[in-house]
Amino acid sequence: MAGPTPERLLRTVERFPTPPEADRVAEVDDLLGGTYSRMTESWYPELQRRAEAYAAGDCLREEVLEHVEAVPSFRLTDGAAPLPDRREALVTAGASVTEIAAVSEWYHQLRGLVSDNPAELSLLERVLHDFGYAVAHVLFIGASSPAQVVRRLRLAYQSVGVRIDETDSGDSGERTTFTCPYRNVAAGRYGNRWACHEKLDRVDDGYVTYLAERGIDYQRPRACARSPQCYSTVTWNNADQWWPKTPPGAVAKSE
Repeated sequence: MAGPTPERLLRTVERFPTPPEADRVAEVDDLLGGTYSRMTESWYPELQRRAEAYAAGDCLREEVLEHVEAVPSFRLTDGAAPLPDRREALVTAGASVTEIAAVSEWYHQLRGLVSDNPAELSLLERVLHDFGYAVAHVLFIGASSPAQVVRRLRLAYQSVGVRIDETDSGDSGERTTFTCPYRNVAAGRYGNRWACHEKLDRVDDGYVTYLAERGIDYQRPRACARSPQCYSTVTWNNADQWWPKTPPGAVAKSE
């Protein structure tokens, strides 16, 4: 199954940099709009819970990845346009509290660990990924924008029995909410959503690879853990920067 070993995930989660004294946290929060406190007080405890559930076999890698991607963030750009005051605030915070840079390094390692790694896929999962990549050359031929891509995706979903529940278009991209009819396949042995997420989503990974090569970001199904419904989004790749994904040092070098 795709994903890290439970031991490796738990070790990585436990390496979260120890927060500084309360007065230093308050100093950082003044600069970063409370992002650091939201991370340490709410987001990180839930990450620990999900990592432990993953180790116990009660949580899919997808649920851990979804939470990792939902980390509280301090935006440094508006799309591709830099936000100078926020960039300066991050550099100042990084200079005064070393944990700010350490959290970025830790987050980079964590996200890389739970994201898809083709080298760690099983033979079946690699076949499904490569199948999706090959199909993408036909499915998305002539599609050159998120709106065109998402229309093709919705047809692909429907062709395998997925019900489209809601669609939304806006500045944030194209979003599709749907219900997967296979969420309970093999649930007695592997758990709910195993067929949808840990297997069928490998085909979507092939789509992700193909579209990323063409500058389009396809975020495949998310939020299925809390609802029978899932959603996916399609947007242009852009130069968004935010902490903790972007470390203070990277911002300082670009100034």
